[in-house]
Amino acid sequence: STISYRAGNSSFFRSLLEAIQSFGGGNWESAVTKFLSGRTALIEIFQRRRSKRLIPVRFTGGKLVKLSPGAHNKLQKAIVEQFAPQFAEDARLLYLGDTAKKNLHLAADTLRALRVPVTEHDKLPDVIIYNEKRNWIFLVEAVTSHDPMSQKRVLELEQMLADCPAGLIYVSAFPDMAEFRRHITEIAWDTEVWIAELPEHLIHYNGDKFLGPRER
Repeated sequence: STISYRAGNSSFFRSLLEAIQSFGGGNWESAVTKFLSGRTALIEIFQRRRSKRLIPVRFTGGKLVKLSPGAHNKLQKAIVEQFAPQFAEDARLLYLGDTAKKNLHLAADTLRALRVPVTEHDKLPDVIIYNEKRNWIFLVEAVTSHDPMSQKRVLELEQMLADCPAGLIYVSAFPDMAEFRRHITEIAWDTEVWIAELPEHLIHYNGDKFLGPRER
């Protein structure tokens, strides 16, 4: 295969080539040491570049976490910083996943008190927000590629949270109208839809009750 040299990485590839060519000779160990030191420096450069691309998310209480780059995590940032203050009122963030780290933020004690099985975080929605005053839990799926709150997904969560004493509110969050239209027929009745490009509005999938948990 062909290795293309870039200005910032040419010394790294040169030291790699020297290490390969010196294998079995007297300069092998020093060549390997030189290559490894260059590799460490290159990793640090990549890590610094990646950290600049991380998505900062600040939620109630001023706590700051950083999500890995990507459309899904940009939507999660919007859910925490725009949806929650407007529609969940003074709510606490109990769970926030990341495409790179599933349980980036996990309020384990509060979730256990609410009988939410924290050991099953792979089955949890992307974001969990809790309004203690009303005793409501907002279960939010950030929909950029996978499914919204479909009837199947709602039933799955209802079964998992059967012992939870709080009222459950199911929310499908979309980045824009185009993504919403792609999933419009999949969304379950008695759930909410929030679209990040229209952050002040909420779509309720039924007319007799607006934004509140259903009897279980």
